[in-house]
Amino acid sequence: MALCGGVGAMALPSELIVHIFSFLSDRDKLRASAVCSRWRECLFYPALWTELKLRIGGGGCNGGSSSEETLRLEFLMRKFGSFVRELQLELAPVEGYITPLNSEQSSARMEQPPGPDNDPQLSERWRDAMATYLDQVLCVFSSIRNNRNLQKLSLYGDTCILQQEGLLDSSNLHQIHQGDKKINEIQQLFMELLSNGRQLRWLSCSFMLGLVTPCSLACLSNPSAETLQHLSLLDHQLGPLISPSELDRLSNLHSLALDFSDLTSELCGLLASPRRTPLHRLSLLLNGAALEFKPLEGTATEDDWKALVRVSANLRVYIMALEVDSSELLRVLKPSLPLERLHLDSYNTLVSDATLELISQQYNKTLSHFLLLRDDPDFPDLSVNRNEDPLVLLAWRCTQLAVLVIHGYTVWSHNLVAISRLRGSSLRVLTVSEESIDFDPDQSMCMEGDPVHNLVKEVSLGLGRVWHPCLDSSLVLSEPTQHFHRELHAFSMGM
Repeated sequence: MALCGGVGAMALPSELIVHIFSFLSDRDKLRASAVCSRWRECLFYPALWTELKLRIGGGGCNGGSSSEETLRLEFLMRKFGSFVRELQLELAPVEGYITPLNSEQSSARMEQPPGPDNDPQLSERWRDAMATYLDQVLCVFSSIRNNRNLQKLSLYGDTCILQQEGLLDSSNLHQIHQGDKKINEIQQLFMELLSNGRQLRWLSCSFMLGLVTPCSLACLSNPSAETLQHLSLLDHQLGPLISPSELDRLSNLHSLALDFSDLTSELCGLLASPRRTPLHRLSLLLNGAALEFKPLEGTATEDDWKALVRVSANLRVYIMALEVDSSELLRVLKPSLPLERLHLDSYNTLVSDATLELISQQYNKTLSHFLLLRDDPDFPDLSVNRNEDPLVLLAWRCTQLAVLVIHGYTVWSHNLVAISRLRGSSLRVLTVSEESIDFDPDQSMCMEGDPVHNLVKEVSLGLGRVWHPCLDSSLVLSEPTQHFHRELHAFSMGM
């Protein structure tokens, strides 16, 4: 409808302008705020900013410096931190920019710089990056510390990524100027936030160095302890971040994410209590590099899993295993564990055909997602006998299999065709890197035409849709802890 008398959009009532702006993305809202003071006033109306999703850092793709992005963060948190209801934040301690989390940027796996003392050439840049990280975390929690309406808080910091040299931990932060003072302040602010909250439903904290301590959850207010439905506490630190007494307070949890070594027999027993709300989703990170310090002794037994499943009949489990060899996997993959998603990711360790055989037999009724990734130039063959490939047997036995991703192991072309025919259109995702595919020369001699073309044609026919191998392995090998953080979010939301 045309506006009469040449009256422009500026004559619209503020309520209507706010409603129109509600359809814009966060990025477009910020851009629109620069048009004029009237728009700026309308765009910063609290109802437009109940949800805020940001990614900070990531390599300076837009040319922004760390100081510029910190200023942007300070502006956003100053404007919205006191009333935002859902805050989702990803922090990377490198020069970068602020961008919505739902941007369509792929995150390729990169080797992160080691600790500041391992390489003098990187020490100054590393210390600057970690100092920026501390300042940004302080900025966030200074702004939301008194927010009583916060319902969802999701934090991810890729500051503690698995390294070939070992694990980064909060001791690196103590080497930063005033690091001790800032860490103590951050921890205090986080505990204030937990004590002030009144309706927290979702609390997710993944790999945030210097934030969560074993005492943090003790500060959670009683109202939030009643309303909390999802808890995710993941860290590469040595000690557990939740005690049995604190878990016992959270009687209405629907989903939980922990380090596998922290899921003790005692904690599993508490989760199996009939007084609690049944647990629906359990995400576990098994970090091979940490097993030396956090052994598997004392973790949930087969009897513990049976007791938990009896109470939580709809429970499904998601496990990511980083750099874990087959002997350790065989210890944790209990028969009664209701495994739905399994992600095996490594640089050097190998998964044996016997492990795959066990997985396909024990979880044939529950397994829907299986990712088998190895970032190494060597591509071992999983099958002792090419006619009895363990991946084909897994596709045959696991009737719920919907996602299969493979890189770093040899997959024979005829076995790939067999997988597509066995699962058909029910296999929604079949991602296999081109480097992983090999062709049997005996079979190639009997076929006419290009082997790759024939493979694409046969697999496409089996799946009932167009299929191609993945030409860029970096699209398959995402950074594992970031992938786990995002996948467990979707997994826990899909109850």
